[in-house]
Amino acid sequence: MVKLLEPYRAKRDFGVSSEPPGRRGRKAKKARFVVQKHDATRLHYDLRLEIDGVLKSWAVTRGPSLVPGDKRLAVQTEDHPIDYLRWEGAIPKGQYGGGTMIVWDTGHWDPVGDLAAGLAKGHVEFALHGDRLKGRWHLVRMKGRGSERKEPWLLLKAEDEHARLKGDADILEEHDTSVLSGRTNRDLAKGGAIRADHEARARVEAGRTTRPTASRSARGRKAILPPFVEPALATLVETVPSGRDWLFEIKHDGYRMQARIDGGSVTLLTRSGLDWTAKFKPIAAALKALKLPSALIDGEIVVETESGVSSFSALQQALTSGEIGGAVFYAFDLLYLDGKDLRALPLIERKDLLLQSLDDVDPKSRIRFSEHLVEDGAAMARHACRLGLEGIIAKRTDAAYRSGRSDLWRKVKCSHSEEFVIAGYMPSTSAVRSVGSLILGSYEGEHLVHVGRVGTGFSNTAARDLWTQLDPLRIKASPFSMELPPLARRNAKWVDPRLVCEVTFRGWTADNQLRHASFKMLRSDVRPDEMVREAAMKRPKPRALNSQVKNTPAESVTLTHPDRVLWDDVGLTKEGLAAYYTEIAEHILPHLVDRPLSLVRCPDGVGSCFYQKHGWAGMDDRYLHLVGEGSERAVVIRDRAGLRALVQASVLEIHPWGATAADPDRPDRLVFDLDPGEGVGWGDLVAGALDVRERLGRLGFAAFVKTTGGKGVHVVTPLMPQATWTEAKAFTKRVAAEMAKDTPERYVATVSKQAREGRIFVDYLRNQRGATAVSAFSTRARAGAPVSVPVSWDELPSLGSGARFSVASVPGRLAASKQDPWANFTHAARALGVSGHHAQRT
Repeated sequence: MVKLLEPYRAKRDFGVSSEPPGRRGRKAKKARFVVQKHDATRLHYDLRLEIDGVLKSWAVTRGPSLVPGDKRLAVQTEDHPIDYLRWEGAIPKGQYGGGTMIVWDTGHWDPVGDLAAGLAKGHVEFALHGDRLKGRWHLVRMKGRGSERKEPWLLLKAEDEHARLKGDADILEEHDTSVLSGRTNRDLAKGGAIRADHEARARVEAGRTTRPTASRSARGRKAILPPFVEPALATLVETVPSGRDWLFEIKHDGYRMQARIDGGSVTLLTRSGLDWTAKFKPIAAALKALKLPSALIDGEIVVETESGVSSFSALQQALTSGEIGGAVFYAFDLLYLDGKDLRALPLIERKDLLLQSLDDVDPKSRIRFSEHLVEDGAAMARHACRLGLEGIIAKRTDAAYRSGRSDLWRKVKCSHSEEFVIAGYMPSTSAVRSVGSLILGSYEGEHLVHVGRVGTGFSNTAARDLWTQLDPLRIKASPFSMELPPLARRNAKWVDPRLVCEVTFRGWTADNQLRHASFKMLRSDVRPDEMVREAAMKRPKPRALNSQVKNTPAESVTLTHPDRVLWDDVGLTKEGLAAYYTEIAEHILPHLVDRPLSLVRCPDGVGSCFYQKHGWAGMDDRYLHLVGEGSERAVVIRDRAGLRALVQASVLEIHPWGATAADPDRPDRLVFDLDPGEGVGWGDLVAGALDVRERLGRLGFAAFVKTTGGKGVHVVTPLMPQATWTEAKAFTKRVAAEMAKDTPERYVATVSKQAREGRIFVDYLRNQRGATAVSAFSTRARAGAPVSVPVSWDELPSLGSGARFSVASVPGRLAASKQDPWANFTHAARALGVSGHHAQRT
């Protein structure tokens, strides 16, 4: 067996240098990394990743950059021992690497995809979770010159929430101290003076905690464990605060919960102090296993989807079914610990103590520490929305815990949500003894003011339950202070305004009515008279960078039974689907207009669907047009009205041809559908998509990627419409077959499902006349109302699932995105050569 550390030991005289001789270490629960600032012959930074019991090492000559596209030379050096993770000191002059070295950053890291394959191939993608370096990175091997003995690589930052723009502050200039001792290289050269102010300063600079010292953990006021503390609440703001006095956490979509631990007893208390321990027994058991003598922990209980996004609808379903196996508790504050009331301490110190309290928690436990950043909250908010998250919470690092709503905690949401009084309802048009929509209001002084209605977001069961609760509250007259217009009063059933509900919505209309509202839940923990409208959320209008869509109004298309539930698990109705397509029309229509379509229709919602290709009796031919003849007869739409007409026909999936109706024989795009077999992870799928991209790039073609709303991904190539379908199919088949031949253990190009287990089916069969693929921004007839979404190559690894985005999250993503990842799609088109082997450039 190769002795990995022999080159390291051979270069050093350990009788002279204090560097550790070291041995190969045992594998830790989480792979660790270190970045050491090394002032040797010339200043550089050493990146070391724990792999196979040693530290694989690269000398980064100019240090890491947080700006994507900044290429930093990283020369691979000899493997170092695990002991080197925490080593810093002065290497004597004349010795190998002579000079000073500090631990500039450290933490743990995760590979993205197959690490061994990446190292062999020369492209390793990984995520760092350090004090200063976070997010995804790339190491790419270059072709070395013949005289070079060491392998040159490039270190690049990926585009994510931790990335910076050109012109932003350089992180190397922001931080010059050791994260362990607070020393600089200059301090070491002078004899190792330690900066006294390091501990407090480093906690804020690093954006995460350092271990509390014994004296700090003893801080706090002696007190009896309180039975309940009114929780701190965040104030809604439009812009993210800036400066070193703020830290930023992801906003979770779940139930706010206070965990009270008193000896062997654990109680879970809601925002209003209700005891919900019985509802979340596994969470209580996990908290009990912490063996804390006494504590009061503030947090949120959520259920996460397979893509890692918290889902409130999934949490509600879990509570309804009683199966809460997927529920986890995110702890973000510590109010009391071991006989001490900590509320007067600064937040950063409370989080320090909280992390220490959770130090022994298994990574697979139901208890999680809510991580935070202290830098660039605006970028974090933007990326949170792009990734389909709820938003972020900004908190003052130096603030004590203050119950009630204050501006010490501020929330920025990707989609707005607010609580309103229920003043009435309209009966369902599709089900008896069910609510079709709710009439909502908020108080201005003593006056109840009408703010609109919400007609989507409740499942069939919820619609019946709401009717059961509201019908006994019926009153004869409207409870609003002012008379409503006839349209708002039509079919209304007024109720005594005792109940409060929370809804999500996209903003306010000019006449102060809710826009695109969706029901979220009833709120039993607040009083109706507290319902005062919060500040309206302003958000940039979603932009379609490559849209030539006709500006045709869709209002002329009437929706019958708009309250019919199409996705019962999330309560999405026909009206809700129409609102979604209205908001993102500019983005989806360029992929649909004047293309033959295959449609998935579900008149009674998900679970009763069928394909529709050739039109149907009663089809609205004012907006839905038929083209072609015989078996190729297909539906075409030309504008927004056509899109709304598809919703009226209960179309839940839209699958366009890869050619236009005007030139159906010549495709203008190719689709490689990567379909993972059983046992294939997301990282493997991402590696497969990158493989397709690389092969297409060598042939002169651009490649764009999108999620499918299902398990797989689509790699799409724009073409000039010159080649025939026969040539297109032959080309894509050749690429798929070469992948299967080159790496048969990873890819298969045959339809047989038996051959797919543990491998990716590279489906090229969508590239033939009459074949289709789901459109970008189309919904899917699957649980959760997922959507197929164009994404950038840099963000693909972090998504975790092809069903990452849904109807609920796509509008917020579009509003937060500064640039369309497919903006260059049309301009990148190339002609497929006659032989099918190469691209013709213009």
